[in-house]
Amino acid sequence: MTDMPTPSQQKAAETSLGELVGEVSRDLSELMRKELELAKAELSESAKRAGKGAGLLGGAGYAGSMAVLFLSIALWWGLGDLLDSLGWSAVIVAVIWAIIAGILFAIGRNRLKSVQGAPQTVETVKEIPEALKRNQENR
Repeated sequence: MTDMPTPSQQKAAETSLGELVGEVSRDLSELMRKELELAKAELSESAKRAGKGAGLLGGAGYAGSMAVLFLSIALWWGLGDLLDSLGWSAVIVAVIWAIIAGILFAIGRNRLKSVQGAPQTVETVKEIPEALKRNQENR
């Protein structure tokens, strides 16, 4: 029995290194194109779902604001019946909302003051010129 080379072994033996590198390069290029197409399709699908979710959240926010509006009107009318004055009951409801707005404003402002951005990135970027300068000195 003689060891006969398989067709793929025969082709490999007859192909130059440059041709093999070219084939690998083409295959790698094709693989990258296919991966990019897949990523585009996945991102497109994710964006569609995110858009639908954002629309639903917007609708929920609107419905919530309508509920707050009508509950405020009901409170206004209810207090109006108790006080026999719709004017004063409207003032009371407005003051309640002003207090809520002031509290939310203060909390939001404090949270925004605590935002630091990207401190690690800023530090890293500041180090780049020094690293380049040291690299040039070592040449």
